[in-house]
Amino acid sequence: MPIRVRLGVMLAERNVTSRDLADYVGITEANLSLLKRGKVKGVRFDTLERICAFLNCQPGDLLSYEPGAPDDPGDGTDE
Repeated sequence: MPIRVRLGVMLAERNVTSRDLADYVGITEANLSLLKRGKVKGVRFDTLERICAFLNCQPGDLLSYEPGAPDDPGDGTDE
């Protein structure tokens, strides 16, 4: 999919741990990990709002569009 999630990059740039962000947002670290890896079908706007507030960023800072990017073959199972 040509949409790439840049959440891991943003965490590294701001020297923030996934645990701190998950605690602030109110989601599990497992769900945050899925989001970081782009393994989710969607994200609630209130979750996105809290992520942006914590990281002091815009939603567009967390996502990028890369046309022509190959689909992730995954593990062959439907989620």
